[in-house]
Amino acid sequence: MEAILAVIVGLALSATAGFRIFTPLLITGLFVRTEWVTLAEGFEWIGSTPALIAFGVATLLEIGVNYLPVLGTFLKMLATPAATVAGILLTASFIGDMDPFVSWSIAIIGGGGIATTAHATTSIVKGVSETAAVSPVVSAMEDGIAIVGPVLIFLVPVLAVIVLAVAGYLIYKAYRRITFKDRMA
Repeated sequence: MEAILAVIVGLALSATAGFRIFTPLLITGLFVRTEWVTLAEGFEWIGSTPALIAFGVATLLEIGVNYLPVLGTFLKMLATPAATVAGILLTASFIGDMDPFVSWSIAIIGGGGIATTAHATTSIVKGVSETAAVSPVVSAMEDGIAIVGPVLIFLVPVLAVIVLAVAGYLIYKAYRRITFKDRMA
């Protein structure tokens, strides 16, 4: 049961990395630092001071880029591969007690895939929202999910998965509503 919960936590964190790449890593690092969360062997560095500083600076830059689009052209090109790597890292950091082939397969396929899908979906919604002048609202929603999601995942894992599923559904519905309006215009 513990291994299943570790996989669920890792995959749910990977989903939040699709909204904001570095925020879930920063929050995970803070939970590790305060000893609320224990990661798999070899991933303790996520809670180290240099990692927390790096994740903190990267989080601020990432949030700034989303509110000041002129800053983001170069960083947006790196966002999808970075989200994939963050998803793999987050999932792998929780499922270390399994056979390495199984744990890395879950991390790469599941964690990387979920993070990439979440990021691609939010990129599409963001692209459509920029034409609809609601980009700051979408950015604020992404920030909220990326901050609240990891905290809920650590405090109430089952509730967090439900919240993330609902958030994903709402983003999908918003995307469909925006693209449907564009088709009708």
